[in-house]
Amino acid sequence: MNITDIKLKDLSSNPAPLGLMGFGMTTVLLNIHNAGFYPMDAMILSMGIFYGGLGQVIAGIMEWKKGNTFGTTAFTSYGLFWLTLVGINLLPKLGDNFAGLAMSKPAFAAYLFMWGLFTLYMFIGTLKATRALQVVFLALTILFFLLAAGNYLGDAAIIKVAGYEGIFTGLAAIYTAMGQVLNESFGKKIIPL
Repeated sequence: MNITDIKLKDLSSNPAPLGLMGFGMTTVLLNIHNAGFYPMDAMILSMGIFYGGLGQVIAGIMEWKKGNTFGTTAFTSYGLFWLTLVGINLLPKLGDNFAGLAMSKPAFAAYLFMWGLFTLYMFIGTLKATRALQVVFLALTILFFLLAAGNYLGDAAIIKVAGYEGIFTGLAAIYTAMGQVLNESFGKKIIPL
């Protein structure tokens, strides 16, 4: 027997539910703000740093260990998205040395548009995955483009619509995460994906 013929069984857990929950919960909370129900506050920024940000980066690293290029790219990238979004919001508030760093609406629109392009590309990668994951990535693509348009045009109505669409996106991610957890826990399909 050749050493390359030995196969090790991967007994590590599935990190995707962690990443999907970090993404989903943080997305819902931010988009309740975008829909106009409460202002941007420390709760949203903390979720962006810790659960949406660090939680997804950890999930991405765990996906890398499992050899999942899609999961690594998605979770690590969106975790870093949340960290950069928090930075965009906090850096201009750190005092006089950072006061000139506030982003213009067109620059923020470009940032969101680029994330929309990335997400469109990732959506194509889900076409061989579950329908639930396809819904998450398609909804997220639409969300980024709506937010880019709303910020570029300075149109509060588009941002409010994006807020509701973002709540749906986050809930779709939560549904997908819970489906993976419960289906694995029960050893059968409890939640269709």
